[in-house]
Amino acid sequence: MDKIFITVAFMNTRKSYFFYTSDATIVPGDKVLVETVVGKEIGQVIATNLQIDNQDFSKEIKPIISKATAADLKIAEANARLALKANTIFEQTTKELKFDMRLISSEYTFDCSKILFVYASDERIDFRELLKILASELHCRIELRQINSRERAQTIGGIGVCGLELCCTTFFRTFDGISLNRAKNQMLAINIPKLSGQCGKLMCCLKYEDDLYTEDKKIFPRLGARVSFDKKEYKLTGYNVLTKVCKIENEDDVEFVDLKDLRIL
Repeated sequence: MDKIFITVAFMNTRKSYFFYTSDATIVPGDKVLVETVVGKEIGQVIATNLQIDNQDFSKEIKPIISKATAADLKIAEANARLALKANTIFEQTTKELKFDMRLISSEYTFDCSKILFVYASDERIDFRELLKILASELHCRIELRQINSRERAQTIGGIGVCGLELCCTTFFRTFDGISLNRAKNQMLAINIPKLSGQCGKLMCCLKYEDDLYTEDKKIFPRLGARVSFDKKEYKLTGYNVLTKVCKIENEDDVEFVDLKDLRIL
């Protein structure tokens, strides 16, 4: 049977990953057992029958091992309870060592051979001593993964200033550098607190809206250009890209007029 490509999401991440199967009975919402770089894990199917011919993959797509059975799900629930106990040990140990490590999540592999701790920190930490203590307490392999402030917001989730769920938890997956030049290009007031998201960094929407603003601004005269309105001469001092309302000024007057009513001199 032909390969059926599906996406699977895991408990401690909002990202989804490609796998394949020949089992046509697998549908979105099913729990499946898969092999990942971490080890065997149970994930939830997000979508099936995907077309991926044009996708660029840097790693081989792995197969689904099987649908998760009732026994598999019980093991996963037991592992989750063990992870909660491991959280307490992690937090107590980092406190004793005086490490600035804020635990975000922890997860055992399906066979409990390894536990992954995801944490946030503002500094680089030599955690060799921490690894020794955790390994002796938990009797398994330990993996520590540090995430940045943007990844932390993506993992935790929340509501943005727009009233919608954070973009990074819904469709925005990659984090590139976002500079104030994008805010200037979109003619926004440079107010860092208002331009920052819940992660404390400049909002991601500044990036994916930037090209639209760049394109739409091409129909406007340059700022400072001389224009005519109502048989009077003005200087263009500002405009709203979305409403196409322009601010024009001269020594005696300030007007807000539609772009189509202006004539460039």
